[in-house]
Amino acid sequence: MIKFQNVTKIYPPSTTVLQEISFEVKDGEFISIVGKSGAGKTTLIRMILGLETPTSGEVFFRGQNISSLEGDYLQDVRKKIGGIHQDYRLLLNKTVFENVAYILEVEGLDDIEINSQVPKVLEAVGLSDKLNNFPEQLSGGEQQRLAVARAIINHPDVIIADEPTGNLDPYNSYEVISLLEKINKVGKTVILATHDKEIVNKLGKRVITLEEGRIIRDESKGRFLI
Repeated sequence: MIKFQNVTKIYPPSTTVLQEISFEVKDGEFISIVGKSGAGKTTLIRMILGLETPTSGEVFFRGQNISSLEGDYLQDVRKKIGGIHQDYRLLLNKTVFENVAYILEVEGLDDIEINSQVPKVLEAVGLSDKLNNFPEQLSGGEQQRLAVARAIINHPDVIIADEPTGNLDPYNSYEVISLLEKINKVGKTVILATHDKEIVNKLGKRVITLEEGRIIRDESKGRFLI
């Protein structure tokens, strides 16, 4: 599904963030990407989204070189990727229902489809009783679950979660990770970038460890070892 081939990223004038990165992500995998701050995790994720281009090397999504895509072609790839972030990135002036519905409105779905799909997704993330609440009326855990709903409403192929538990307590962190596991079990690919050692070790999934822009470990049932 996703392939990094000898990817190096250098920011001017001479800051090397990624060095000769090569790995593949298969359909349906759950991968944790770990490393200290500055290891290159965020840059790697931005490359999958087409928000950064390699200085050298190539990044592929389903056989397409993302770096070579522009305009509608790049947008088509991005629609297949759902993003979850540490800071939630919700629309504060819209209700819970409207936050999720907005994603479908942008894609041109009609009201009948929206009113059918949104409640189902909100039920899946445990927010059926919060339809008319605004984000500021939700707890941190509820806000992140709303972010998960927004990420999955258009049925993307892959979910990228960038430090999704960074602002959460252990209980709410568990709730969010459990949602990601459920999403993975129905066949979606999940890429989790995190500093949370306990979560990574409990998952028992594939772990890619970055250090100073290089992959130092890639283990099918890895642990958080830094």
